[in-house]
Amino acid sequence: MPELSRRHRLLVLVICCTSLLIVSLDNTVLNVALPSIQRDLNASLAGLQWTIDAYTLVLAALLMLAGSTADRIGRKRVFMAGLVVFTIGSVLCSLAPNLESLVAFRMVQAVGGSMLNPVAMSIITNTFTDPRERARAIGVWGGVVGISMAAGPIIGGVLVDSVGWRSIFWINLPVGLAALVLTWRFVPESRAPKARRPDPVGQLLVIALLGSLTYAIIEAPTAPLGGTLAFGGIALAALLGLLWYEPRRDEPLIDLRFFRSAPFSGATVIAVSAFAALGGFLFLSTLYLQNVRGLDALHAGLWMLPMAFLCFVCAPVAGRLVGSRGPRLPLLVAGVAMTASGVLFAAFEAETSNVTVFVGYVLFGLGFGCVNAPITNTAVSGMPRAQAGVAAAVASTSRQIGQTLGVAVVGAVLAAGIGSSSYTASFVSAARPAWWIVAACGFAVLVLGALTTGAWARGTADRAAERLESPEVRDAAGVRV
Repeated sequence: MPELSRRHRLLVLVICCTSLLIVSLDNTVLNVALPSIQRDLNASLAGLQWTIDAYTLVLAALLMLAGSTADRIGRKRVFMAGLVVFTIGSVLCSLAPNLESLVAFRMVQAVGGSMLNPVAMSIITNTFTDPRERARAIGVWGGVVGISMAAGPIIGGVLVDSVGWRSIFWINLPVGLAALVLTWRFVPESRAPKARRPDPVGQLLVIALLGSLTYAIIEAPTAPLGGTLAFGGIALAALLGLLWYEPRRDEPLIDLRFFRSAPFSGATVIAVSAFAALGGFLFLSTLYLQNVRGLDALHAGLWMLPMAFLCFVCAPVAGRLVGSRGPRLPLLVAGVAMTASGVLFAAFEAETSNVTVFVGYVLFGLGFGCVNAPITNTAVSGMPRAQAGVAAAVASTSRQIGQTLGVAVVGAVLAAGIGSSSYTASFVSAARPAWWIVAACGFAVLVLGALTTGAWARGTADRAAERLESPEVRDAAGVRV
């Protein structure tokens, strides 16, 4: 990849951030529209979960494939293909005649989305080679999530109240087309020096693991016990299959040597925990504000604005802190703030007062705004540049897995607790254990942030990077060691 001028590098960053904007905006806008979709398409609580999780599930299943494919055939080419598929999927979602079609078209969107974020992050990593400059670029990247969270509820509320929920997918069309043209004109092509071969068996195992686990969780409150256990067994078998099969491949879909780095492993689990908290928080908040408080979509969006604003403000600050002082401080702040927000709702009934609701949303926005930059920077900074696409894809996959599981688990707990009595009373009661789950996810961010950012952890990262760059070492049985 040729050396670019500073102005050209910033333009590439803006183009890559545009892809993150439409993918993130799509999720935040959809959350505001959930009650309207529920009424219009006569959807159950599980149906609403699938509207979100069908998208994040396909993203999680295909991100690593997209990252390795981009490293192999060209990042610009895959990125442009993703923009085309995502835009087409958005058009189909706006035309969905029923819930089943909407879920299917969300999966089409996700196929395109899987080619965007990890590939864009790989382009950024290979464009900004200076560690401090790269950390700041990743901070800007994280700030786009804050922009989408700030704009999403307002844009979604206005569109849902004035035009209808179908219009939320229209906003992807002009942005997607503009990003496509700019990518073709200004983003240079890049690829890994050595092409990685596809891993179809590993890909199928990942799909089986994530799909069966999500189905078992979402359908557990209503499905027969035998069916739930069967899908849980499939998920376990797929996980064991991955752990057995992947180390025996020369070029696996998931290179398990990455996880010998404590910071990389920590960033992966932190991403799952933080985004599980986000998925559960947004799902609970949207249904509470509109179905319990009776707010329309716009006013529900306004209530979420403090959280979104803090995400927007804190993300670039966290990026600068990571560049100057490392990831430890932002992760500790994130863990404390997200835990406090969950505890405020779970133990102190924050939703009973406007002031405590406001404080809870501010705390969560502060915490989540600080977590994204250290996750991404830690995931890619210790890895060889030749495998930047795969490393970034693992980090992005962890985010989507977290959000999928957060919505699935919180929704299942909520569905199991809502009874035939007053919806308002049963919802508030059922939400208590769900809020504790959000708090536990925040506490996991705090603990892991403290444990995986010390000197010993950096030593494991250096050793893992050396092994990834060195020739393959095999034992007598032909298994990589």
